[in-house]
Amino acid sequence: MINESIELKAKIYVYDLNNCAIENGFKPDETWEFSMATDVEKIAFEKKYFPIITAKVLPEFLSEMYHLVKSKLMHAKYSHEKTSEHNPAGSTLQYLIAYNPGRLRH
Repeated sequence: MINESIELKAKIYVYDLNNCAIENGFKPDETWEFSMATDVEKIAFEKKYFPIITAKVLPEFLSEMYHLVKSKLMHAKYSHEKTSEHNPAGSTLQYLIAYNPGRLRH
């Protein structure tokens, strides 16, 4: 049951990524990059980049969510992405964040 809800959340996230890219006029060479982040890091991403798409996921399912999203994007035009996978000491990663490093917030 939990795997089905993670699968559904990944499908919705990919759908949101595609819609956001269209709404914001992404060019064919513009892609999403991903990061797994804490609350503090999420706020920093929101202040630095626009648009960003976040998904809050239980820490134990975050890696699975990332891999599901990545596999679903393999067939989409946004398949080129980089990922920052780190876990600062004492922090709990709970967000999957998609952003475009070329689109800074003004």
